[in-house]
Parts: sequence; C-alpha cells; structure tokens
Amino acid sequence: MADWGPVIVAVLLFVLLSPGLLFQMPAKGRVVEFGNMQTSGASILVHAIIYFGLITIFVIAIGVHIYTDKLYEADEVGVQSVVFDFASFLQASFNFRSMIG
Repeated sequence: MADWGPVIVAVLLFVLLSPGLLFQMPAKGRVVEFGNMQTSGASILVHAIIYFGLITIFVIAIGVHIYTDKLYEADEVGVQSVVFDFASFLQASFNFRSMIG
C-alpha cells in the first residue's frame, strides 16, 4: 500500500509557492506582487518559510493520505482511493491545546 499524500502535497505546494508564479512576497516595490515572474533572495526565503509551514500543517497535523492500493472491488478498473485521516487531525489539535493550556 503506497501513501502518495505527502508526495502530492509537496509537489503542489512547491509549484504553487514558486516565487513570482502566483505572487512574490516581498516584492521589489511593494510588499506583494502578483504574477510578475521575478524573484529575489528575500522572496525565496519567505516562500521557503511559507512552504515549510504549509507542508507541516498538511502532512503532519492534518495527515493527508492518498492510498493507491485496491481497497474495493470498484478499484479494479484503476480508480485510486483517497483517505483523509480526520482522526489524527483531531488528536493533533487536542494535543496542541493541552500543550498550550
């Protein structure tokens, strides 16, 4: 059973958070510019921090899982099963709350 959730989340976030593709933060003349297709060292650092935060939330806290095994008979035609592990998300949020309070 292969878990492709972290791989897909990482690739999507890497593409979408490339500096200058959708937005660039910080930009040359403003705080944020959209679709300028340019980058700088500071924007690479800011986008790397945003990427790390989002991938931590999606992979570790929420626990996104996409399994590609055959769980049901309908999967014999090549349909992939998607499983969202909501129980681990609730457990992580309760553990976080107990650490704060």
